[in-house]
Amino acid sequence: MIRALVFGRNGQLGRSLAMRSGDFAGVSLQLLDRNACDVLQPTSIARAIDLHRPDVIINATAYTAVDLAENNGELAQRINCDAVRVMADNAERQSVPLIHISTDYVFDGEGKTPYRETDRVSPLGVYGQTKLAGEEAVQEITERHLIFRTSWVYSPFGKNFVKTILRLLSVKNEISVVNDQQGCPTSSLDLAEAILRILPIVTRTGFAKFGTYHLVPDTQMTWCQFSCAIQSEATKLFGEKWPGADCQIQAVTSAQFPTMAKRPSYSVLSTTKFKANFGFGLPGFGHSLIEVLQNLAKGEDYA
Repeated sequence: MIRALVFGRNGQLGRSLAMRSGDFAGVSLQLLDRNACDVLQPTSIARAIDLHRPDVIINATAYTAVDLAENNGELAQRINCDAVRVMADNAERQSVPLIHISTDYVFDGEGKTPYRETDRVSPLGVYGQTKLAGEEAVQEITERHLIFRTSWVYSPFGKNFVKTILRLLSVKNEISVVNDQQGCPTSSLDLAEAILRILPIVTRTGFAKFGTYHLVPDTQMTWCQFSCAIQSEATKLFGEKWPGADCQIQAVTSAQFPTMAKRPSYSVLSTTKFKANFGFGLPGFGHSLIEVLQNLAKGEDYA
């Protein structure tokens, strides 16, 4: 039995790992929330790792409020870098692998083709800067690490773009969505399944493929296109009487929809390295979106 210690029980990925874990009989998850471990306290992290003696550590915590991070840089730094440094220190001390989740926002968006892991990083805002600092801390401290950069994460849990758009569609006659930023919408259910699937591999003695990987589906689109896909699939699932079916989605530019933090205009990630080293990729976007919507429908949480 592989014992995996997960920091971030109540986040999108933590809850997705819990949901998917039933399909992996050889893995035992110990998921920690803030009550069990305050990641702002280094001693709390160290105690948790000493107590549970895991075979692998998964960091599913992050400060992900991209705009708020501009005025809360210290807190973002403590969660996205300082806490990660402590996890890496203790993973190295215990000689166990650390799986850490990072972001496409480490890139500036000036690229024109899918970013590879070796491409230059240059984050535009505090969120991306602190996530990059977390990556660098992990790389500096322990060789036994897997950094998975992902993007535009959505799920049936917590606050995310899919749930926000469903709510807006159902209460408004028209919404405006940015159409000049491109990325890869990623289901955290798919992320969780991929991580659980590789645990027997990465905890095996002699595993030598540690490093940084991009982990997203291969479908790229704009936020506006993502919104249209959400509306289309939701209408099929919830029926023509769903109030969001008739809402008009208007495409706008980033300049017309200013935000506190600047986003990369292009943050599509190449998954060639992950597929080559692990032999599989994430499912197609359409299947994954439908699954999330179906889970929301079960809980009547789409309105």
